[in-house]
Amino acid sequence: MLSTVLSAAVLGIDAYIVKVESHLEGDMPYFATVGLPEGAVRESKERVKAAIKNSGFRFPIKRITVNLAPADIRKEGAAFDLPIAVGILAALGHVNDTKLGQYIILGELSLDGSLRPIHGALPIAVEVAKEKIRGIILPKENADEAAMAVELEVIPVASLLDTVNFFNTDESRLSHSVDLKKIFSDRRNYHLDFRDVKGQEHVKRALEVAAAGGHNIVMIGPPGSGKTMLAKRIPTILPDLSLRESLETTKIYSVAGHLPSGDALIATRQFRSPHHTISDAGLIGGGTIPKPGEVSFAHNGVLFLDELPEFKKNVLEVLRQPLEDGKVTISRAMLSLTYPAEFMLAAAMNPCPCGYFSDPTHECSCGAMNIQRYLARISGPLLDRIDIHIDVPAVKYKELSSEATGESSQEIRMRVEKARKSQLERFKDHPRLFCNARMESAEIRKYCQVDAQGAELLKMAITNLGLSARAYDRILKVSRTIADLSLSERITPEHVSEAIQYRSLDRTGLY
Repeated sequence: MLSTVLSAAVLGIDAYIVKVESHLEGDMPYFATVGLPEGAVRESKERVKAAIKNSGFRFPIKRITVNLAPADIRKEGAAFDLPIAVGILAALGHVNDTKLGQYIILGELSLDGSLRPIHGALPIAVEVAKEKIRGIILPKENADEAAMAVELEVIPVASLLDTVNFFNTDESRLSHSVDLKKIFSDRRNYHLDFRDVKGQEHVKRALEVAAAGGHNIVMIGPPGSGKTMLAKRIPTILPDLSLRESLETTKIYSVAGHLPSGDALIATRQFRSPHHTISDAGLIGGGTIPKPGEVSFAHNGVLFLDELPEFKKNVLEVLRQPLEDGKVTISRAMLSLTYPAEFMLAAAMNPCPCGYFSDPTHECSCGAMNIQRYLARISGPLLDRIDIHIDVPAVKYKELSSEATGESSQEIRMRVEKARKSQLERFKDHPRLFCNARMESAEIRKYCQVDAQGAELLKMAITNLGLSARAYDRILKVSRTIADLSLSERITPEHVSEAIQYRSLDRTGLY
């Protein structure tokens, strides 16, 4: 007795089809699962046995062999419970096989035969639609998520018995559907706003420039100056997520099982703020079977590293690949996975170990050597990838007590979107470029030309102010963004002058 049921699994953030083959023979009770099953898949036989019995069927006293093909890729998770159970019942003749090959089946079984939700429903649904398979059967809690894939029949089920009845009846069941555009529109709201921030107008301006050009930024200031408050509002001024970006971000959270309860789509740019004690695997991703890390959860959003010098040196060094490539590749003996990691890095740090160097109201207790040692924890190669350094002084009482409110995030975002539109037009012949921060040397020479006065300012910055050579390209890129914000085709000396101010960590002396 043999049956074949279609299922699917996730590899990275993409899915692939798995054939679940069930073979029953003899009268010796035995249950083996082959095809490189991991722990949860191997344990499925106990859940399947109990679920079949508690759903009113008699479990066969036979030698049962379940093969998960392709057999050379490791399978993990409990989503194979339902297809294995359906496959065994189909081999026994309890399931009509007329529609069996037309649907992907997924679901984790409880011992009573009911279903629990699974991880990775969205990437699987996208792959099923791509493969032109008729539909997908999965737990009802995952139905909204799967319905994000258009042109796909989504059948939500509550139990093993419900699934069997679907195959054994001729009645057609309405496919579950959602209004994708409405959900996307309704959930594009942020709860934070730049209007809440008192003072710090020059820092808001720097953040606007960073958002407009996709530049990484580090904020330097004493404790309580508002660095974290400002950073949390960066996503609110970034351009709205496109539907493609939204689906891509949702796939990452779906695979990891981190989708918020009741949410089937992530429609806002994510803000991730890991603690400085995080490991390199937690930040980049990893594990025996690699899982996405914080850099991937921040994909299309913001990764905020508070107290930057407190992070372990090896943790900061592994950031260099995703900052450069926009993706993370994790290699293991059996497989290699790539996760997207196209994020904007925002960091915050104190100017010294005590935090009060250059603060007019507090005396710094750190010596020059301690400050140098503290700042040296941030390596040159990492600093190379941060375009904007901005000082964040403590807010004065007059500004804190003021009733006046600043610009809203929406007003700032409108200017940012206009600047990004100019950049997309400029880079229309460069598919990999979508913002100024991604320009390489060739593009900088082509699009960031300055006049004689601007060149003189740059010369002064490098020689008289003591800015490092690494700052040269960064200043040009930031100048181009400032020009875009002012809707100027030319980079003027005023744009260069403002960009030079955003390199405080490159100056001589303690920085």
